Amino acid sequence: MKKRQHLIMLMLVVGMAAITCVQACQQQVSQLGPFEFLDKLSSYGFFVGETKNLQPAARVLHYTLNTPLFTDYALKDRFIVVPANKEMQYKDSGVLDFPDSTFIIKNFAYRNEAGAKVMIETRLLFKDPQSHEWKVMNYIWDDKQSDATKLIVGKKVPIKFLDDDNQLQQTVYQVPNTNDCKRCHINNSDIQPIGPKVRNMHIGDQLRKWATAGYLKGLPAEEQIPTLPNWQDSAKYTLAERARAYLDVNCAHCHTQTGDAFNTGLFLEYDQHDKNKLGFMKNPVSAGAGAGGMDFDIVPGHAHQSILAYRMNSVEPGTAMPELARTVIHKEGVQLIVEWINSLPKQ
Repeated sequence: MKKRQHLIMLMLVVGMAAITCVQACQQQVSQLGPFEFLDKLSSYGFFVGETKNLQPAARVLHYTLNTPLFTDYALKDRFIVVPANKEMQYKDSGVLDFPDSTFIIKNFAYRNEAGAKVMIETRLLFKDPQSHEWKVMNYIWDDKQSDATKLIVGKKVPIKFLDDDNQLQQTVYQVPNTNDCKRCHINNSDIQPIGPKVRNMHIGDQLRKWATAGYLKGLPAEEQIPTLPNWQDSAKYTLAERARAYLDVNCAHCHTQTGDAFNTGLFLEYDQHDKNKLGFMKNPVSAGAGAGGMDFDIVPGHAHQSILAYRMNSVEPGTAMPELARTVIHKEGVQLIVEWINSLPKQ
């Protein structure tokens, strides 16, 4: 590990200022054996200046999503690191294909009582050029907010934070271990990115800017790019569209035919049209006591009788859904799903 870091730093100092530390890492993989995650977040050179400011270096692309995953009202910053002389590829199905040696970065922070941003953790995905498979690693920020250190085993962090209504809450934030990360990211037995999907990234002109700059190839005409609704935009999208988008992002990475919860038969993708697979009057397969004594995942017109709404409105282990990624109830998300279920024609 030390040899790798020394080589990287030497290459940067002796005239490779135009190449980020990330690309130097890429070059070292073939020379020093299998890729290994570095000990410190700052060692990658993702950001210029103080690491906590998250100012992206060259080829580190900041991006936003139409509908983000909820994680305890966390503030999230997302980046894709595109390797030198390579580009992302748009596929006909709307899939974004990432080249080997791509990093995907997701930073988590919260607003403290004074409204200041406090870093908690940074998660990395790296597409290994040797195996062509994605690898995961977490980094936890130090108390001084100067850097983040590699963390494999996970950690519980007591925090007090302001939610979206500026109401003070407190919780024990769960920094996941690497196995937790793999569990959510597993799709068809392989680790895959969750957030950066074309339909959820088609917001503003960020995709078009990447295409113009040469970071993204194959982007079709604007009207041909699929778009996932913004769950908060009630002026542009219907209640059903917003609710389905919310369920897609927060649930469908597991609740899909190739996901971790495939055995439940509950599939919540935005383009799923089978009412039984969506849970309409469907008996749960593996909910157990988590069903709260209810008989169906969704009872149209009756949110208070629907297991889906019940589990979203809980933080109890064995009941709460999603069971990973949150420790508090997303009030606004629960309200959206309750309103949607109540609006459905009764059967």
